Formats: sequence, structure tokens, C-alpha cells
Amino acid sequence: MDNKIDQERRRLMLHGCLAMSLAGYFNLSFAQSTWPQKPIRFIVPFVPGGTSDIVARTVGQELSKQLPYPVILENKAGGGGVPAMQEVAKSAPDGYTMILGHVGSMAVNPYIFTNTGYDVNKDFVPVTLLAKVPSLFVVHPDLPVENLKELVAYAKNNPGKLNYGSAGNASAGHLAMEYLKLTTGIEITHIPYKGTGPALTDLLAGRIQVFSAGTPALLQYIRSGKLRAIATGTPQRISSLPNLPTVAESGYKGFESVQWYGILVPAGTPESVIKRIQEESYKALRTPAVAERFASEDAVIGGGSPAEFAALIAQQQRVWKDVVTRANIRVD
Repeated sequence: MDNKIDQERRRLMLHGCLAMSLAGYFNLSFAQSTWPQKPIRFIVPFVPGGTSDIVARTVGQELSKQLPYPVILENKAGGGGVPAMQEVAKSAPDGYTMILGHVGSMAVNPYIFTNTGYDVNKDFVPVTLLAKVPSLFVVHPDLPVENLKELVAYAKNNPGKLNYGSAGNASAGHLAMEYLKLTTGIEITHIPYKGTGPALTDLLAGRIQVFSAGTPALLQYIRSGKLRAIATGTPQRISSLPNLPTVAESGYKGFESVQWYGILVPAGTPESVIKRIQEESYKALRTPAVAERFASEDAVIGGGSPAEFAALIAQQQRVWKDVVTRANIRVD
């Protein structure tokens, strides 16, 4: 009698566990198939006004129009993007927290920070590349140089007199300038700021002399004459500034520095959600508003698969690991 009661209890417990498992499975499947069910946080690891913010905000606005819930941008600057990455790495992997990844956070930080508390290749999943943006090198117009060759000559003849600003340690501009210094053999003191906006303020005022950033942040000042462009880091000249030589044309063959930005989510995010974010991003990038804005700034739009973005990150990690080692780049 007791054996029959025990068997019945085990049977009921087994059925109960099975029912709970199935319920959990179907609830998860339902949640994935109906994403999103609430607003999505899009973390940008820099202050407003820079290229990263412009790219994220432009795409985020279109995503908000396409999705039933808005994509809310949150600028979390400082620490070379490490604090923002730490926060997202610890977030629930449910598709409601995304971060804008770029060359600094994904391809350089792993080699200049000894312990960030996360692994960019294990704790994050690439979703899609949003854009590649030309790196421009500019100077304050009071500096008596018209091109890169003259800047190199001036820097070598006036050691210790030039400063360059950046949006912060491991920002795209910091890396581009350090790569340029390594290539040309010049010494210019780095002054890190908390974003492109504050750095541009001091550049426009003449408190720093040299700067590098993407086209979205700089074109308006170049066209108005408030800044002088001396070179682009792209392999070929860009249509928005057709008379501007490349660094390679200026005597440094093989030089290339292009900024790139894409979406990443915490590891463990369901593949169906990742696929949906990628598909919606692809559509957003090809809307007239985004396509025209990016084309006017010579940005190459992305929208490709997670695998394609992962391959780009891996290739860039190889490139910048070598640059970091050779230039001995360290956080200031």
C-alpha cells in the first residue's frame, strides 16, 4: 500500500515538474517572439555631441519609430567606456539593454586595461555593425600649417609645444592620433577630455591645437573655417572633402584609421532577439533619414549579420593590439 502511495506521489511530482518546465519554455518562447514588450536602453559610453552619440542617436530615433516601444539613449561617459561596459555585461540578457561598441571599447581596451571585470569576447554578443566613419585630422586655424607634412615639420621643430585633445582614453580619436604619432615619429602631448564636445570647445578656442574625430562631429566646423582639415585616415579621399589628401598620400603609405560603431548585447541574449535587433537595425539604416545623413558624412552603413560584425571586431583586435604594443599606449 505504501509503495503504491509513494509511486503515485512520484508520478504527480514528475508531472508537476514537467508542467513547470513546459510553462517556462513556452513563456520564454512567447517573450522572445513578442520582443519588445517594454522600452529598450541603448547605452553610449561617451557624452553627447561626439560621433558615437550622433551615430547611436540617428539610428535609435528610427528604431523608435519602427518598434512598438522606444529606444532610449543613455550617455554613460568616463573610464574609457569601461564603466558602461561593466554595467551592460551585468544586465539581464533579454534584449532590453544594448551598448554601442566601437574600436576603443572592443579592440583596444582589452590591451590597455589590466582588469576590466569583463571579457569583451565572452560577455558580449555582436549584433550588427551600424557604420564605418572616416577619421579626420584637424588643427586650429591659428596653427601655421596647411597640411600633414607641415604639421610633422612643425612638431619636430617645436618639441613640447603642441597638444592634442581626445574624447577620452581609448576613444577613437585618441587611437587615431597615437597611430599617427607612431607612423610619423612626432611627439604631441595627449589631453583626454570627457567626450568630443568638451574637447572641441577647447580646440575651437585654441587651447589645444590638434584633434582627430569622425566626419559627423567635424564637418560643420571645417566648412565654416573654424577648423582646418589636414588629412583623412581613409584609404581613399572622401567625397565630402575631395581636396583633402589621405595620410597615405601625404607620404605614409599603408596608414589607415577608420572609426566603426555597432550594437552589442550581453552574452546569453536569445538568438531570436538578436536576429530581430539586427533586422530592425538594417531597416533603420536604410531609411531615407539615416541613409542621407550618413552619406553626407561619408559614413558607410552597416546592418550585416552578427557573424560579420564579430569578424570585423576580431580583425580590428589584431590590428590594434599591434599598434598598442608598438606605440606603448597607456591610459593617462
